[in-house]
Amino acid sequence: MKTFYYSHPDFLFHETGIDHPECADRLRSIEKALAAPEFSALIRRSPPLGTEEQIRLVHPQAHIDAILKAIPQQGEHHYDQDTVLSSGSRLAAFRAVGAVCDAVDQVLAGKADNAFCAIRPPGHHAEPQQAMGFCLFNNIAIAANYARQHYQLERVAIVDFDVHHGNGTQAAFYHQPNVLYASSHEMPHYPGTGYPTETGAGNIINVPLAAGDSGIEFRQKYNRLILPALKNFKPDLLLISAGFDAHKDDPLASIRLVEDDFKWVTQELMVIADSCCKGRIISALEGGYNLKALAASVAIHVKALMTGLDIK
Repeated sequence: MKTFYYSHPDFLFHETGIDHPECADRLRSIEKALAAPEFSALIRRSPPLGTEEQIRLVHPQAHIDAILKAIPQQGEHHYDQDTVLSSGSRLAAFRAVGAVCDAVDQVLAGKADNAFCAIRPPGHHAEPQQAMGFCLFNNIAIAANYARQHYQLERVAIVDFDVHHGNGTQAAFYHQPNVLYASSHEMPHYPGTGYPTETGAGNIINVPLAAGDSGIEFRQKYNRLILPALKNFKPDLLLISAGFDAHKDDPLASIRLVEDDFKWVTQELMVIADSCCKGRIISALEGGYNLKALAASVAIHVKALMTGLDIK
């Protein structure tokens, strides 16, 4: 497998303040883990800056303008209780959009089989007209619409295994049956959305997990609800909102996954992608706030993308 890995120093300069869980050390821990010899075959790629045109695929210009206007020249500015802006936020946010869109270009051109984008700020809480939950622009939703517009794909699927529901991604595609959004997440938990009754145009699949659930419940629900829906949908491209905060050691949630669960779900998604969309997968980092657990979980996720490991 040929796997592209996107990272850039600009992501480190989105400063969120002392003790904020969504910090630059998250990416430093990932970089350290992926520097191991077993990742020497990763194709490391520096992402271009994204454009306002790309961001407008999901967010109106007024939202973009509001974010840019709120970015301080120095120090940090709290956009809301959780979401912080600094002087480096513009470059980081635009670079994150550039990463996912370039990954679409490379994967759909056949230059890569799949890609992992180690980006920040994350995106799946950003609704079309509202930044929230550490997120400014919805990277994975932008990637989906970029693929649909520029490559005329009929069906794009997004699987979100972050422990928090991707309310922003759901909002972006709630009435668009050609985009399947499937999310597993802890409930009740932030942001308070993601009930099974939220089905959109039949394209939204919400799979709540209860506090204390482990890989047993996680795998059962994927096997029963998410994986069959993906098979039936037959996407032309599979996108992953890859949050690793469902790990048992994460401080922001109470699900008890371990690294092998992230390996398993990655392999299962690869099996489906191989059967319906030539294996084309683009994964973008969302949450994960215990540095050791995040690094180990990303490492096993990327290793699976690279090799399939024991893929069926």
